Amino acid sequence: MLLCADIGNTSITLGLFADEALIEEFRLASDKDLSLEEYEVLLKTLFKNYEVDGCIISSVVDELTKKFKQAVDNTFKLSSLILTSKIKTCIKICLDNPTEAGADRIANAAGAYILYKKPVIVVDFGTATTFDIINSDGEFIGGIISLGIMSQMKALNKFTSKLPRTDVSISPSAIGHNTNDAILSGVIRGTASMIDGLVEQCEKELNEKAVIVATGGYSGLIANYLKRPFDFINPTLTLEGLRYLYQINKSDVVSELEKVTH
Repeated sequence: MLLCADIGNTSITLGLFADEALIEEFRLASDKDLSLEEYEVLLKTLFKNYEVDGCIISSVVDELTKKFKQAVDNTFKLSSLILTSKIKTCIKICLDNPTEAGADRIANAAGAYILYKKPVIVVDFGTATTFDIINSDGEFIGGIISLGIMSQMKALNKFTSKLPRTDVSISPSAIGHNTNDAILSGVIRGTASMIDGLVEQCEKELNEKAVIVATGGYSGLIANYLKRPFDFINPTLTLEGLRYLYQINKSDVVSELEKVTH
């Protein structure tokens, strides 16, 4: 079975695939202070009933990448693959500097490339809210990075003296009649308006309509406030992109493991 790990700034998402079927999904905190041994115990506990024979890791947290890879490799006796712009992707990364592309964004682009018609815009709700744009030729041409919903909430509380910490929830009205509702309107409805506006601008630059795909924890919430609905909400897009990328690099992974074991 294949383990796909997406290490983000807030959480680590783990997906276990049997062929093309996602059979288990777990979420852990991205804890830089956990030791190698503690991560090994977590992995052994979570996957004690499964035989993991392959792994691909997407990470945007440099301090965790090496530690988590070693924990996986030690636990399952394999050589896991780290996703970078240098492995086979079957998509052309047409950025000014391809090495700047975050691993999670490459996984999103790859997932969108195989699952949806082009052009496609992926909106990913994480610590940051990101857009990844794949044109009609299947090229990853760039994107947008903005502050994520929870990050906005925390920033308003941290960098002001009187605004309270507010939980993410439904925004009852555009005009907030109290501080809590005013914050919710600004963050939730503001994010939706940003998405509507940026999708329109991106399509203008693409010169055609795009398929709009959302992923990440707040996709369903934001969908309530959009003028133009998402075409698809796919919570597992990043994991599916990772599975695809592992498959097209599988022969390289096997060759690398043979070097280590001989």
